[in-house]
Amino acid sequence: MTALLDWQSDGLCAQTDPVLFFPDPGSQARPAKQICHGCPVRPECLHHALTNGERYGVWGVTSERERRRLTTPTTTTAGGPS
Repeated sequence: MTALLDWQSDGLCAQTDPVLFFPDPGSQARPAKQICHGCPVRPECLHHALTNGERYGVWGVTSERERRRLTTPTTTTAGGPS
């Protein structure tokens, strides 16, 4: 069993079934995100996910796809936005 980070024990997810935060591919992440919206450690959770490259699950109200968008550099084309 891994030790929890200081903030994790304060997360609402710690009081909820963890399966909810790791939905099957194609399943809705909305139920987990609704819990996240009221969580007092949401910023720490998102920071952890981005810093540690968490590839799976809902972290800090973001899905895997949303975190990829946050970390993937955007490219601009000539004449496009700078």
